[in-house]
Amino acid sequence: MKRDFLVEIGTEELPPKALKKLAEAFQEGIESFLKDKELSFAGSVWYAAPRRLALRINGLAEQGAESKMEKFGPYVNVAFDANGNPSKAAEGFAKANNITMAEVGRTTDAKGERLYFAQNVAGVNAVDVLADAVNASLAKLPIPKRMRWGNSRNEFVRPVQWVVMLFGNDVVPGTVLGMQAGNQSKGHRFHHNEKVTIANADAYLETLRKAYVMADFAERRARITEQVTVLGKNAGGQAVIGEDLLDEVTALNEWPTALAGRFEERFLTVPPEALISSMKEHQKYFHVVDASGKLLPSFITVCNIESKDPAQVIAGNEKVIRPRLSDAAFFWNTDRKTKLEDRVEKLGTILWVNKLGTLKDKSVRLQALASKIAAAIGGNSADAQRAALLCKTDLVTDMVGEFDDMQGLAGFYYAQNDGEKADVAAAMKEQYMPAFAGDQLPATQTGIALAIADRLDSLVGLFGIGQIPTGTKDPYALRRASLGVLRILVEKKLDLDLNQLIDWAIDNNWPTTPAANTKSVLMEYMLDRFSAWYGDENIPTEVFQAVRARGISNPLDINQRVQAVNSFAKLDAAQALAAANKRVSNILAKVEGPVADSVNAALLQEDAEKALASAVAAKQAEVKPLFANADYNAALTRLADLRETVDTFFDKVMVMADDAAVKNNRLALLKQLRDLFLEVADISLLQTK
Repeated sequence: MKRDFLVEIGTEELPPKALKKLAEAFQEGIESFLKDKELSFAGSVWYAAPRRLALRINGLAEQGAESKMEKFGPYVNVAFDANGNPSKAAEGFAKANNITMAEVGRTTDAKGERLYFAQNVAGVNAVDVLADAVNASLAKLPIPKRMRWGNSRNEFVRPVQWVVMLFGNDVVPGTVLGMQAGNQSKGHRFHHNEKVTIANADAYLETLRKAYVMADFAERRARITEQVTVLGKNAGGQAVIGEDLLDEVTALNEWPTALAGRFEERFLTVPPEALISSMKEHQKYFHVVDASGKLLPSFITVCNIESKDPAQVIAGNEKVIRPRLSDAAFFWNTDRKTKLEDRVEKLGTILWVNKLGTLKDKSVRLQALASKIAAAIGGNSADAQRAALLCKTDLVTDMVGEFDDMQGLAGFYYAQNDGEKADVAAAMKEQYMPAFAGDQLPATQTGIALAIADRLDSLVGLFGIGQIPTGTKDPYALRRASLGVLRILVEKKLDLDLNQLIDWAIDNNWPTTPAANTKSVLMEYMLDRFSAWYGDENIPTEVFQAVRARGISNPLDINQRVQAVNSFAKLDAAQALAAANKRVSNILAKVEGPVADSVNAALLQEDAEKALASAVAAKQAEVKPLFANADYNAALTRLADLRETVDTFFDKVMVMADDAAVKNNRLALLKQLRDLFLEVADISLLQTK
């Protein structure tokens, strides 16, 4: 028999940013417990609202699968004496299993015959373990800090007010976090602040809906999206619905109702990002933009009530947002009275990292490093130096002090206000690009130079004092910094070598000299980031390793080779040529002394080796200009033609001939063959069979 199981944990308001994660973990924990108990079920769905976590298990078996229990006792020579009487060991085995000696069986293994007992064990009754499943899952939820309430010793993220547990139509007996399970939930705190009885899992959503609670997170999310979208159009624009804010607002409301309000147009003189930050972070409002993306003086709020007088609710929200926006306007007007250049000295009072100096020290290093990088990529060194001087000054403005997500953006607007050059102003925000996976890259040469310099300075400095990421700990986001450098170099097609860049960063004005192994450790770390990069592109690990084996440290060149090798690896000839290269590598590795670079045509004897020598010589001439232009894809495609000739050579020719001169000549030919492919990568590492 199968029935549906429903559990709901009623609490005080749960933390909105964690609600979705808690619900998913709750589901995973209970599912895992039931699987361990071999209780089958058809599937499950989680529900979550501000005051409840719930889970429905569909088609849960009433009893777990039957299992066989086996017990092995002492060997026969120990279990019985010479007269066949059971020893204490045998009797102890029987007693331990609550059976008589007559019920004890025997089995044979590699060491001989021994006592044995087996019996079928009925599966667990679901109703007996469901409370345990819930408690076990709740105990494992990702809650950084648990709390206690009343006189209870129980701990949870918020005080528990009620627990519903139903198996079919029946209440599951048991206690969860100190609460006796029942079938009564609670409705909306304001619209229906009373108990409601849940008949079974099928009735759960509709019963709560009648009590003004949408327990289904996805349903509330869709309702909010629909309402906010309509109100955005009604305001003459488009509501911007960010995923994170949408999830948070969904987690804040049991019965969401969206309302549109307005703010004074005079605030539009403030940088729009500051206004959006204030509305989003403090008030959880959605902002509205016109067709060109310009901020409109409108906002959309989502309330947890269905008001009889929505105009009053809107007026209240408009009243609340006004001082917030006034603060932003005040900071904007006040900050502009002091130029960014005049804030540089204040950076000297802010420690960046212990042993690595202040933000002003970092700014000085960035001036030197960004200037070199700008020159190397054809940018303006003076602009890069100026941008580096100013790049951290917005950190000491009131705007960033209040709205930390304005870091960089505030600097951009203030630099424009100060009359700085366009590229210098742009670099104020571009220094932080890319901020996350998939984020856009800097657009200006000055921004590119500063973005690379800022990340390299952090990487070299922190690696230099031993602050290297380990496991999941990366407090300075150095993994992201590494990937940022690689993305900029590759996607902006910058022909820069990491060796040179790291040398420049190390050879700078450091208060603590970086450790001697900083370069080698950092280089290895940064190249390791490529593995994750190419993993996301579904490029096999062996493809990158084949390129990495060449010891190249130019990210753009590495990427060009990886893409070429990845295409080559899909050709029919790839595996055969990889195997041949592996064979050649093994042969050459066993040779004592140097192998000649040139082949003596007079020593070629077999038709197959003559054909290979001719083919290799032809390919050397054919692919030389391709290698010179870094056209690795075309070069490898041409080299794939060698497959048949190489296969014939190994089928017909004995490389290690008795004649030393002939042998050495064949080794030289194989070396030429391998060197052709090594111009791109060590394709022997592609062999997967």
